[in-house]
Amino acid sequence: MNTVSISQGRRSTEDSVRLRRPRATDGHAIHALVEACPPLDRNSAYCNLLQASHFAETSVVAELDGRMVGCITGYRLPEDPSVLFIWQVAVAPAGRGRGLAGRMLRELAERHAPEVRYLHTTITEDNAASWALFNGFAQKFDAPTRSEVLFSRDTHFGGTHDDEVLLQIGPLNADARQVPARRLAGAGRN
Repeated sequence: MNTVSISQGRRSTEDSVRLRRPRATDGHAIHALVEACPPLDRNSAYCNLLQASHFAETSVVAELDGRMVGCITGYRLPEDPSVLFIWQVAVAPAGRGRGLAGRMLRELAERHAPEVRYLHTTITEDNAASWALFNGFAQKFDAPTRSEVLFSRDTHFGGTHDDEVLLQIGPLNADARQVPARRLAGAGRN
């Protein structure tokens, strides 16, 4: 795959999707993208602005013809920087069917190799698309998974939100990070 350096953005030869780090000026677009992707939990516009600025290194946006069509926000755990926590994955209808969510996850894994050895996220039990994305990613990276309820409906959400199940992926196989992008691009089509 021909690419330019990530500091300039990465463009796939397969289509015109460009992956890059978000900038503070992307906060509003991230907010709009999440709102357009139900059933994702909406954060405040200010939260998305912080994600696009303070957490730009651990996040990625995807552009198609100059429009944002995908975003993954995340951060490294302060108490364990070998863990990258994926906060949210959003792919607009215009970006779906391209394996974009899997490509963005791979981008983050490559960007933080070898320091990040584990990927964590939380998923509600009924979110089949997210389970498929992250389990597919784990398979492509030859990484074991483990899951357990992190935030429970009754204890943490006062009965107003489904359980959030922590999915732990890792350790990530360093050799799998070198697999050609086409093999990994199929991980979790959104």
